[in-house]
Amino acid sequence: MATMNISLPDALKTFIDDQVSDQGFGTSSEYIRALVRQEQQKKRIRDMLLEGRNSGPGVLVDDAYWERQRERIRQFERKTSA
Repeated sequence: MATMNISLPDALKTFIDDQVSDQGFGTSSEYIRALVRQEQQKKRIRDMLLEGRNSGPGVLVDDAYWERQRERIRQFERKTSA
């Protein structure tokens, strides 16, 4: 595991120490790792949303859509059972 040293103002160090204590982390490193993982997850979600937005026009999912899907399944079942 790599090591990273950071300098913080006293107020931020105190805040981190309080969060470690209040949230049950063993060390400030565990707390910081949890924050970084949360940011990674946010980035993944943001990237997936942007990918979806840029993937082209969407399809309206309403009762008619689901009925078309059911009909496709019925047709497939008829083909495979014949």
